Amino acid sequence: MISYRLTALRAFLDEKKVNAVIITKPANLHYFSGFTGDSTVLIVTHKRNILITDGRYIEQAKTEAPKFELIEQTEGLLKRVAEELNNIGLVSIGFEGNFLTVDELDKLKELSPKLKLTSIKVDDLRQVKDETEIAKIEIACEIADKAFAEIVKIIRPGMREFEVAAELEHIMRRLGSQKAAFETIVASGVRGAMPHGIATDKIIKRGEFITMDFGAIYKGYNSDITRTIFVGRADERQRNLYNAVLNAQLLGLNTIKPNISGKEVDSVVRTHLEKVGFGKYFPHGLGHGVGLEIHEEPRLSKLSTCEALKPGMIVTDEPGVYLPNYGGIRIEDTVLVTDDGARALTKSDKRLIEITTV
Repeated sequence: MISYRLTALRAFLDEKKVNAVIITKPANLHYFSGFTGDSTVLIVTHKRNILITDGRYIEQAKTEAPKFELIEQTEGLLKRVAEELNNIGLVSIGFEGNFLTVDELDKLKELSPKLKLTSIKVDDLRQVKDETEIAKIEIACEIADKAFAEIVKIIRPGMREFEVAAELEHIMRRLGSQKAAFETIVASGVRGAMPHGIATDKIIKRGEFITMDFGAIYKGYNSDITRTIFVGRADERQRNLYNAVLNAQLLGLNTIKPNISGKEVDSVVRTHLEKVGFGKYFPHGLGHGVGLEIHEEPRLSKLSTCEALKPGMIVTDEPGVYLPNYGGIRIEDTVLVTDDGARALTKSDKRLIEITTV
């Protein structure tokens, strides 16, 4: 797979009219070389694959990145990168403008003043996942699903939000997750009106929704799931609100397919929520790509630049309704674009779960 990815990267260099690329973003380091450490730079030309790191990672790189020449730096990473670029003799060099800092770029220009440096974005080469990537994301989703099944047996009135978050993260680690995919969101009661309401010391009370947004990481690949449950018995208004979001989420899942744009998928779901009176309470995009990063391209939103989804892309489908001073609901799946539609990789029950046994 690494050879195939490097071939695609070299074709991309031709497209961008550069002779080589400096890769510094961790997700792209992993994708193009297999290396999972940090403090490392890749240089890829049409003839050479070079990995520059320090002594802490040489043995690791030998195992993880066998297709790369290894260079150990001892006097500064950028200094060694500049030296190697000067030795190679190529002038037109691409760099990751969405990751390399201004200070780092200025330093590189100072060390290699003859280079013509061009910002390019190699992230897009990761949008369509191969079979090995999909399999890893499926396992990350399975871990998250199992964690959800366990946490609903634990939640009770009187727990604090951060206790729920800690339990979720502990369960996922026990099931094989490297760590939480992002800071776990647990927002109960009126705090549910905050789409990114990370867990606090708020006490969970009977008669409240709890929104839990979390994910696992398996061999570098992320999952992302949100479920909203209710503590006690929901009343008619609460059920209607939940069903409005659930229907929107199912509509999104049925709308995702090859060749549809990210804007169009978002618009279909947004229009539905507007028709049922909740459009102004849905302030964010419908979804985002998931892979080596928890948020990556393509996006499903009003600002999406994705003109056509493709089989093998993995996105989230996560509509939400957030009512100030009342609460909120979000339901989210990690979704694989298939040849003829979409398939949710997170499979936890989306029917309203009510915690009534305590």
